[in-house]
Amino acid sequence: MLIFPAIDLYEKKAVRLYKGDYAQMTVYSNDPLAVAKDFEKQGATCLHLVDLEGAKSGETPNLDVIASIVKNTSLFTEVGGGIRNMETVRRYLDAGVRRVILGTAAVKDPAFLQEALSTYGEKVAVGIDLRDGKIAIKGWTETAEVDTEDFLLSLQNMGLTTVICTDIAKDGAMQGANHALYKMLSEKFSLQIVASGGVSSLDDVKRLSAMNLYGAIIGKAYYTGAIDLREAIEVTKQ
Repeated sequence: MLIFPAIDLYEKKAVRLYKGDYAQMTVYSNDPLAVAKDFEKQGATCLHLVDLEGAKSGETPNLDVIASIVKNTSLFTEVGGGIRNMETVRRYLDAGVRRVILGTAAVKDPAFLQEALSTYGEKVAVGIDLRDGKIAIKGWTETAEVDTEDFLLSLQNMGLTTVICTDIAKDGAMQGANHALYKMLSEKFSLQIVASGGVSSLDDVKRLSAMNLYGAIIGKAYYTGAIDLREAIEVTKQ
């Protein structure tokens, strides 16, 4: 299982939200590149980036920060947050990002998703953010009227390979991941599942790794020191 340490970007800073609430934001670093370099120093090979401003606006206000991280590290970098058209997809991929994550747009605009997949294939992933089993969209401010399992099946049938699944109730809460959810998803679908939200201990990492998940995202637990990144990466190799 791959470990994706996460950097959430807001006004060019590395921040974390509590359960997706912009009013409950903690700034962890004014230098996201230094954070990414620290991940790399601890053995990380992957990086999960979210542009929190982009998630709201559909713009790319942190593109220069992201491009700098890509240029100055060797991390496999994926980016999500407000990617709603082919031009934005191109801008990120041209900047060296290895994979873009479509969220709201994947739900609301299937034609765009299909075009992105047809053009870029495995460089396109979909992020599914779940609140009480329902898909949340637009920076977690709205709920989509679509059945989660039906949607995942349609993604699989379209040829999508990778899904980043976040349990919002667990995100930033440091209460453990939703293991039952990820077990169900990994057994029911032939997608590469990345677990996100609530991965807050080495035990979490071990349990998710034992499910043969493709990846897990570590966010707040790294910043608070609850998980030693180097140890987490080692655990997944055992």
